[in-house]
Amino acid sequence: MAAETTDLDDLRDQARRWLDDDPDPASRDELRAVLDRLPGSAPELADRFAGPLTFGTAGLRGPLRAGPNGMNLAVVTQAAAGLVAWLAAEGGEGPLVIGYDARHGSRAFAERTAQVATGAGRPALLLPRPLPTPVLAYAVRHLGAVAGVMVTASHNPPQDNGYKVYLGAQLGGVLGAGAQIVPPADAGIEAAIRAVGPLAQVPLGPAGQVLGDDLTAAYVERATAVIDPDGPRDLKVAYTPLHGVGAAVLTAAFARAGFPVPGVVPDQAEPDPAFPTVSFPNPEEPGAVDRLVALADATGADVAIANDPDADRCAVAVREAGSWRMLRGDEVGALLADHLMRRGVSGLYATTIVSSSLLRAMCAARGLPYDETLTGFKWIVRAGGGAQPLVFGYEEALGYCVAPEHVRDKDGITAALTVAELAAGLKAQGRTLTDRLDELAAEFGVHHTDQLSVRVDDLRVIADAMARIRAARPTALLGQPVTEAQDLLPASDVVILRTAAARVVIRPSGTEPKLKAYLEVVEPVADGDVATARTRAHTAIATLRTEIATALNL
Repeated sequence: MAAETTDLDDLRDQARRWLDDDPDPASRDELRAVLDRLPGSAPELADRFAGPLTFGTAGLRGPLRAGPNGMNLAVVTQAAAGLVAWLAAEGGEGPLVIGYDARHGSRAFAERTAQVATGAGRPALLLPRPLPTPVLAYAVRHLGAVAGVMVTASHNPPQDNGYKVYLGAQLGGVLGAGAQIVPPADAGIEAAIRAVGPLAQVPLGPAGQVLGDDLTAAYVERATAVIDPDGPRDLKVAYTPLHGVGAAVLTAAFARAGFPVPGVVPDQAEPDPAFPTVSFPNPEEPGAVDRLVALADATGADVAIANDPDADRCAVAVREAGSWRMLRGDEVGALLADHLMRRGVSGLYATTIVSSSLLRAMCAARGLPYDETLTGFKWIVRAGGGAQPLVFGYEEALGYCVAPEHVRDKDGITAALTVAELAAGLKAQGRTLTDRLDELAAEFGVHHTDQLSVRVDDLRVIADAMARIRAARPTALLGQPVTEAQDLLPASDVVILRTAAARVVIRPSGTEPKLKAYLEVVEPVADGDVATARTRAHTAIATLRTEIATALNL
């Protein structure tokens, strides 16, 4: 009992010290309400003070709430002060450019970041309104900024927000110019954040220069240059931004490129931080694109496209046998890569260790350089170490970079344009995206991928599952011996298993409380019979999913 009382007293002391330093009255009121409910609120208070949000290569991401273990104005002020101090210590010169999405708190966090920058004597450039993440990534290079900050939680739940950092050429180098940070920059920024003193001593200046719409116009102009100006344009597209910030920029890009403006799901067209029509604002989640599919069906669309809320990802649905099917990220990645190859785009093609092996096979057959990286576009855009110019990169989680010299990150706008270019070209020939997928399967075999994804409330479940698979790795999968088992610790918490015709990659998610197992089976196609090979692949992947779930005890 005495120990519990001591712990509670310590929590109270931590909370009171936080209240003394918190610059946000609303946040202070929120924390006082938690204190007023003690001792019943002790678990909640302990969670808020379990530790600070850690600044890693994905920046910060967490729930909107008072306390160090949440996204709030105090945490953002500290993060901004640490970032600005690190930029100065590294000798970085030039402005800091800042973008934000339409989530709760995003604009206030962006403006506070600008105030911290100007207070330290560094120019701050603020995007004019909530805009897609790829516009911010583009702005870092376009404006010659020393770094960029994007306030967004991407496709996380409504109660979350986040803080991503990009570096310019001076500190990021040639490959990292306009790209997300990688080690050791993340550790350096984290150390600088922890070294920030009382927030009342952080000087605040004006909220920087608000940029005009010419920046967005420049992004759209460069985006439309990604596709052939003389290609077919007859294509009907249904589209949703999932209550995010993509609609205005995507429709402007389609119009400038000469495509008919997509039909937009009406009740998802405008940014809304509550995401009222979806249970989870991620196009990969069940039910998220139901309204999009209904619109596509009602309007007779040729293809349906969704962006996630910050429009750096692109999902594609096609009509098959009278119904609509969402293509997997690996399928869209293969279609886009094949399209660029057929257009004669030569250079390095890259993906990640959790994506399909189809891109590797395509590059080998067509004599093109290929590289495979850890997950995340911060690694994809640095693929190959610069030995060959990157021309295309993708990850299976619906992220595609079709123009690395335009945006050195995943970009759901240019990906959507390139999908439309491909679909329109096929339509002019009386064919579809599904037909092209069948052609690739006939040539390279059916590469069928799936994912076992488990969301948890207790992160120990993930740690236990990873420990279990390491302690007792399967010796056979689908009746075939496991011929290769890789453990990427300590560099990355990843286990890879391979047989002659299957591959499994197991890892915790880097942005969500999920354990993920990425599954792939490869079925050869005999005598052009793609349908039979697909049936075999579907059966095999279902069996593989069960085997891996059993091995992980999930």
